[in-house]
Amino acid sequence: MPKRTDISTILIIGAGPIVIGQACEFDYSGTQACKALRAEGYRIVLVNSNPATIMTDPDMADRTYVEPITPEIVAKIIEKERYAVPGGFALLPTMGGQTALNCALSLKRMGVLDKFEIEMIGANAEAIDKAEDRELFREAMKRIGLETPRSRLANASDLKSADKARRNAEIAQIETCGLGAEEKQKAIADIRRRWEADEPERKRRYISKGLTEALEALEEIGLPAIIRPSFTLAGTGGGIAYNKAEFIDIIERGLDASPTTEVLIEESVLGWKEYEMEV
Repeated sequence: MPKRTDISTILIIGAGPIVIGQACEFDYSGTQACKALRAEGYRIVLVNSNPATIMTDPDMADRTYVEPITPEIVAKIIEKERYAVPGGFALLPTMGGQTALNCALSLKRMGVLDKFEIEMIGANAEAIDKAEDRELFREAMKRIGLETPRSRLANASDLKSADKARRNAEIAQIETCGLGAEEKQKAIADIRRRWEADEPERKRRYISKGLTEALEALEEIGLPAIIRPSFTLAGTGGGIAYNKAEFIDIIERGLDASPTTEVLIEESVLGWKEYEMEV
């Protein structure tokens, strides 16, 4: 593949802190990416919340930020670094595991990547979504004729959409009213503060709705059932339920662990042989 001459700066998002003895491959792969890309002449901006890594050594990247890996923080870093030097700016999210992938998707949904004309390389948002979202992945397998175990999604998409629509309507109403610019900013900031403060209550409602849908799915799928949360690190929050009590416990745990409050309830294929291929 020829070198991309339209890109001058590449932002690499690390994996953050990892359990000792596990997943050191993220640090290794990130370090190798920094070395290889700098050798090709690219300016490297690195974000990682874990200072105890090789990739955060001072000479590994041109600019290193030891900051929380959240969309809000990374957005500020992008704003600072985007036009620091001329040329294109790209985001490489595949060196930091689930943490980096989730952050990159959030930046895309927030409009940050479009605003600053940043391209995702290695894997684009559509590919990540298709691999991480249980429903999209199932549909992709169906399109290519690959059979999958019977399954159903449990989430609170309708509640989330309604909540976001109400918030956006409030903001739109303020923006079109006769208030001055400063008063509008204060009113919108107040709406956003209330939105953040209400997060625990919304999460509780979403989990309750997801559990209701999961119990309906249980009638169709039966036990034992495999529960797979969406967008979690190494399937955190998932498990196999052999009875209803276990099912409810794992569903609640999985919905809480999933940043999208979504789980896939899948029929068990225990006893089958499993072959895994990583690309």
